[in-house]
Amino acid sequence: MSDKFVVIGERIHVISPEIKEALATRNAAPIIARGKAQLEAGADYLDVNIGPAERDGADIMRWIVPELQKALDGAPLVLDTVNRDALRAGLEVYDASKGRAIVNSADAGERLPNIDLAAEFGAIAIGLLIDKGVPRNNDERNEYLQVILEHSMEAGMDPSEDVWFDPLVLVVKGMQEKQEEFLEFLRILKEMGLKSTCGLSNASNGMPAHVRPVVDSVLCGMSIECGLTSAILNPLEKSLMDTIKTSEVILNRTLYADSYLDI
Repeated sequence: MSDKFVVIGERIHVISPEIKEALATRNAAPIIARGKAQLEAGADYLDVNIGPAERDGADIMRWIVPELQKALDGAPLVLDTVNRDALRAGLEVYDASKGRAIVNSADAGERLPNIDLAAEFGAIAIGLLIDKGVPRNNDERNEYLQVILEHSMEAGMDPSEDVWFDPLVLVVKGMQEKQEEFLEFLRILKEMGLKSTCGLSNASNGMPAHVRPVVDSVLCGMSIECGLTSAILNPLEKSLMDTIKTSEVILNRTLYADSYLDI
Protein backbone atom coordinates (compact mmCIF):
# COMPACT_ATOMS: atom_id res chain seq x y z
CA MET A 1 0.00 0.00 0.00
CA SER A 2 1.08 3.58 -0.71
CA ASP A 3 2.33 6.13 1.76
CA LYS A 4 -0.30 7.77 3.95
CA PHE A 5 -1.62 11.18 2.92
CA VAL A 6 0.01 13.76 5.19
CA VAL A 7 -2.36 16.15 6.96
CA ILE A 8 -0.79 19.44 8.04
CA GLY A 9 -2.94 21.36 10.51
CA GLU A 10 -3.36 25.02 9.54
CA ARG A 11 -4.87 26.52 12.70
CA ILE A 12 -1.73 27.96 14.35
CA HIS A 13 -1.70 31.06 12.18
CA VAL A 14 -0.91 34.66 13.08
CA ILE A 15 -3.97 35.78 11.10
CA SER A 16 -6.04 34.52 14.05
CA PRO A 17 -6.36 37.30 16.66
CA GLU A 18 -6.01 34.70 19.43
CA ILE A 19 -2.78 33.32 18.00
CA LYS A 20 -1.42 36.78 17.17
CA GLU A 21 -1.89 37.90 20.77
CA ALA A 22 -0.47 34.66 22.16
CA LEU A 23 2.68 35.05 20.06
CA ALA A 24 3.07 38.71 21.02
CA THR A 25 2.67 38.03 24.74
CA ARG A 26 4.55 34.70 24.71
CA ASN A 27 1.48 32.90 26.06
CA ALA A 28 1.90 29.33 24.87
CA ALA A 29 -1.34 27.93 26.32
CA PRO A 30 -3.78 28.81 23.49
CA ILE A 31 -1.24 27.80 20.87
CA ILE A 32 -0.68 24.43 22.52
CA ALA A 33 -4.46 23.96 22.85
CA ARG A 34 -4.92 24.48 19.11
CA GLY A 35 -2.07 22.12 18.35
CA LYS A 36 -3.44 19.43 20.64
CA ALA A 37 -6.93 19.66 19.11
CA GLN A 38 -5.54 19.30 15.59
CA LEU A 39 -3.39 16.30 16.48
CA GLU A 40 -6.37 14.62 18.14
CA ALA A 41 -8.41 15.26 14.98
CA GLY A 42 -5.81 13.45 12.85
CA ALA A 43 -3.16 15.99 11.87
CA ASP A 44 0.29 14.54 11.20
CA TYR A 45 2.12 17.90 11.25
CA LEU A 46 1.30 21.31 12.69
CA ASP A 47 1.92 24.37 10.57
CA VAL A 48 3.29 27.20 12.74
CA ASN A 49 2.69 30.37 10.76
CA ILE A 50 4.12 33.44 12.46
CA GLY A 51 3.74 35.72 9.42
CA PRO A 52 6.55 38.08 8.35
CA ALA A 53 7.56 38.73 11.99
CA GLU A 54 10.19 41.17 10.80
CA ARG A 55 11.05 42.54 14.23
CA ASP A 56 11.20 39.48 16.48
CA GLY A 57 10.62 36.43 14.27
CA ALA A 58 13.77 34.62 15.39
CA ASP A 59 12.88 35.10 19.06
CA ILE A 60 9.33 33.84 18.44
CA MET A 61 10.57 30.68 16.74
CA ARG A 62 13.19 30.00 19.43
CA TRP A 63 10.38 30.21 21.97
CA ILE A 64 7.37 28.53 20.35
CA VAL A 65 9.06 25.54 18.68
CA PRO A 66 10.37 23.99 21.94
CA GLU A 67 7.19 24.99 23.81
CA LEU A 68 4.98 23.16 21.32
CA GLN A 69 7.16 20.10 20.96
CA LYS A 70 7.64 19.72 24.71
CA ALA A 71 3.90 19.98 25.38
CA LEU A 72 2.85 17.78 22.45
CA ASP A 73 5.27 14.86 22.71
CA GLY A 74 7.65 16.08 20.03
CA ALA A 75 4.95 16.66 17.39
CA PRO A 76 6.52 17.41 13.99
CA LEU A 77 6.18 20.98 12.79
CA VAL A 78 6.08 23.03 9.62
CA LEU A 79 7.94 26.30 10.19
CA ASP A 80 6.04 28.90 8.21
CA THR A 81 7.37 32.43 7.66
CA VAL A 82 9.06 34.53 4.99
CA ASN A 83 11.65 35.56 7.59
CA ARG A 84 14.72 33.45 6.86
CA ASP A 85 16.40 34.32 10.17
CA ALA A 86 13.29 33.07 11.96
CA LEU A 87 13.34 29.83 9.95
CA ARG A 88 16.97 29.27 10.93
CA ALA A 89 16.22 30.00 14.58
CA GLY A 90 13.36 27.49 14.55
CA LEU A 91 15.46 24.83 12.88
CA GLU A 92 18.24 25.30 15.42
CA VAL A 93 15.94 24.34 18.31
CA TYR A 94 13.81 21.77 16.48
CA ASP A 95 13.55 18.19 17.79
CA ALA A 96 13.40 15.82 14.82
CA SER A 97 12.91 12.63 16.83
CA LYS A 98 9.24 12.33 15.76
CA GLY A 99 9.60 13.71 12.25
CA ARG A 100 11.73 16.02 10.13
CA ALA A 101 11.00 19.73 10.18
CA ILE A 102 9.37 21.21 7.09
CA VAL A 103 10.38 24.66 5.82
CA ASN A 104 7.45 26.58 4.39
CA SER A 105 8.53 27.67 1.93
CA ALA A 106 11.05 28.06 -0.83
CA ASP A 107 10.09 29.33 -4.26
CA ALA A 108 11.74 29.94 -7.62
CA GLY A 109 12.57 33.55 -6.77
CA GLU A 110 13.83 35.38 -3.69
CA ARG A 111 13.12 32.46 -1.36
CA LEU A 112 15.09 29.92 -3.39
CA PRO A 113 17.91 29.95 -0.76
CA ASN A 114 15.46 28.40 1.70
CA ILE A 115 16.29 25.16 -0.10
CA ASP A 116 19.87 25.50 1.15
CA LEU A 117 18.61 26.23 4.65
CA ALA A 118 16.47 23.10 4.68
CA ALA A 119 19.36 21.03 3.34
CA GLU A 120 21.69 22.38 6.03
CA PHE A 121 19.39 21.14 8.80
CA GLY A 122 18.15 17.94 7.15
CA ALA A 123 14.66 19.36 6.82
CA ILE A 124 12.06 19.00 4.09
CA ALA A 125 11.39 22.07 1.96
CA ILE A 126 8.07 23.03 0.45
CA GLY A 127 8.79 24.27 -3.06
CA LEU A 128 6.12 26.79 -4.00
CA LEU A 129 5.87 27.03 -7.78
CA ILE A 130 5.90 30.80 -8.04
CA ASP A 131 8.45 33.53 -8.64
CA LYS A 132 7.20 37.09 -8.31
CA GLY A 133 3.52 36.38 -8.84
CA VAL A 134 0.84 33.78 -9.46
CA PRO A 135 1.75 31.36 -12.28
CA ARG A 136 -0.28 32.18 -15.36
CA ASN A 137 -0.42 28.59 -16.56
CA ASN A 138 1.20 25.18 -16.25
CA ASP A 139 4.05 26.16 -18.54
CA GLU A 140 5.12 28.72 -15.93
CA ARG A 141 4.61 26.18 -13.15
CA ASN A 142 6.93 23.84 -15.01
CA GLU A 143 9.58 26.56 -15.40
CA TYR A 144 9.54 27.19 -11.66
CA LEU A 145 9.59 23.45 -10.98
CA GLN A 146 12.77 23.06 -13.00
CA VAL A 147 14.46 25.92 -11.11
CA ILE A 148 13.65 24.36 -7.74
CA LEU A 149 14.56 20.85 -8.89
CA GLU A 150 17.97 21.98 -10.13
CA HIS A 151 18.72 24.00 -7.01
CA SER A 152 17.68 21.23 -4.64
CA MET A 153 19.92 18.71 -6.37
CA GLU A 154 22.83 21.17 -6.24
CA ALA A 155 22.17 21.45 -2.48
CA GLY A 156 22.48 17.67 -2.14
CA MET A 157 18.78 17.01 -1.64
CA ASP A 158 16.74 14.17 -3.12
CA PRO A 159 13.88 16.00 -4.87
CA SER A 160 11.62 12.95 -4.65
CA GLU A 161 11.81 12.91 -0.85
CA ASP A 162 13.25 16.17 0.45
CA VAL A 163 11.06 18.66 -1.45
CA TRP A 164 7.26 18.78 -1.49
CA PHE A 165 6.07 20.81 -4.47
CA ASP A 166 3.14 23.21 -4.15
CA PRO A 167 1.49 24.13 -7.49
CA LEU A 168 -0.53 26.85 -5.69
CA VAL A 169 -4.26 26.48 -5.19
CA LEU A 170 -6.11 29.46 -6.64
CA VAL A 171 -9.42 30.74 -5.33
CA VAL A 172 -12.41 29.19 -7.10
CA LYS A 173 -14.45 32.38 -6.67
CA GLY A 174 -12.87 34.46 -9.40
CA MET A 175 -10.48 31.87 -10.86
CA GLN A 176 -12.83 28.98 -11.51
CA GLU A 177 -11.26 28.30 -14.90
CA LYS A 178 -7.83 27.70 -13.27
CA GLN A 179 -8.80 24.66 -11.19
CA GLU A 180 -8.35 22.07 -13.93
CA GLU A 181 -4.80 23.34 -14.52
CA PHE A 182 -4.00 22.79 -10.84
CA LEU A 183 -5.30 19.20 -10.98
CA GLU A 184 -3.42 18.53 -14.19
CA PHE A 185 -0.15 19.70 -12.66
CA LEU A 186 -0.67 17.35 -9.74
CA ARG A 187 -0.80 14.54 -12.30
CA ILE A 188 2.46 15.79 -13.80
CA LEU A 189 4.17 15.78 -10.39
CA LYS A 190 2.83 12.28 -9.70
CA GLU A 191 4.17 10.99 -13.02
CA MET A 192 7.58 12.46 -12.14
CA GLY A 193 7.57 10.65 -8.80
CA LEU A 194 7.49 13.90 -6.83
CA LYS A 195 5.58 14.66 -3.62
CA SER A 196 3.12 17.53 -3.52
CA THR A 197 1.28 19.75 -1.09
CA CYS A 198 -0.95 22.82 -1.08
CA GLY A 199 -2.81 25.28 1.09
CA LEU A 200 -6.15 23.64 0.43
CA SER A 201 -8.46 26.21 2.03
CA ASN A 202 -7.22 28.91 -0.36
CA ALA A 203 -9.64 27.45 -2.91
CA SER A 204 -12.72 28.44 -0.91
CA ASN A 205 -11.59 31.89 0.23
CA GLY A 206 -14.39 34.43 0.00
CA MET A 207 -17.16 31.86 -0.11
CA PRO A 208 -20.06 31.62 2.38
CA ALA A 209 -19.15 29.66 5.51
CA HIS A 210 -21.52 26.78 4.72
CA VAL A 211 -20.04 26.34 1.24
CA ARG A 212 -16.36 26.28 2.19
CA PRO A 213 -16.24 22.74 3.68
CA VAL A 214 -17.99 21.34 0.59
CA VAL A 215 -15.57 22.95 -1.84
CA ASP A 216 -12.52 22.03 0.24
CA SER A 217 -13.65 18.41 0.63
CA VAL A 218 -14.44 17.87 -3.05
CA LEU A 219 -11.23 19.52 -4.22
CA CYS A 220 -9.25 17.46 -1.72
CA GLY A 221 -10.73 14.18 -2.93
CA MET A 222 -10.15 15.08 -6.58
CA SER A 223 -6.61 16.23 -5.81
CA ILE A 224 -5.71 13.02 -3.98
CA GLU A 225 -6.85 11.01 -6.99
CA CYS A 226 -4.63 13.23 -9.18
CA GLY A 227 -1.61 12.59 -6.96
CA LEU A 228 -1.66 15.12 -4.10
CA THR A 229 0.36 13.63 -1.23
CA SER A 230 -0.21 16.20 1.54
CA ALA A 231 -2.09 19.40 2.28
CA ILE A 232 -2.25 22.24 4.77
CA LEU A 233 -5.87 22.20 5.94
CA ASN A 234 -8.25 22.37 8.88
CA PRO A 235 -8.33 18.90 10.46
CA LEU A 236 -11.21 19.95 12.72
CA GLU A 237 -13.49 19.93 9.66
CA LYS A 238 -14.87 16.38 9.94
CA SER A 239 -16.24 16.20 6.39
CA LEU A 240 -12.80 17.03 5.05
CA MET A 241 -11.05 14.41 7.18
CA ASP A 242 -13.72 11.84 6.23
CA THR A 243 -13.06 12.63 2.57
CA ILE A 244 -9.34 11.98 3.03
CA LYS A 245 -9.94 8.69 4.85
CA THR A 246 -12.42 7.53 2.22
CA SER A 247 -10.12 8.50 -0.65
CA GLU A 248 -7.37 6.38 0.87
CA VAL A 249 -9.74 3.41 1.17
CA ILE A 250 -10.95 3.74 -2.44
CA LEU A 251 -7.36 4.05 -3.69
CA ASN A 252 -6.43 0.91 -1.68
CA ARG A 253 -3.99 2.74 0.57
CA THR A 254 -5.65 1.63 3.80
CA LEU A 255 -7.67 -1.47 4.64
CA TYR A 256 -11.42 -1.08 4.77
CA ALA A 257 -13.27 -1.64 8.04
CA ASP A 258 -16.80 -0.59 9.00
CA SER A 259 -15.31 1.72 11.61
CA TYR A 260 -12.72 3.38 9.39
CA LEU A 261 -14.23 6.86 9.84
CA ASP A 262 -13.88 6.55 13.60
CA ILE A 263 -10.13 5.95 13.57
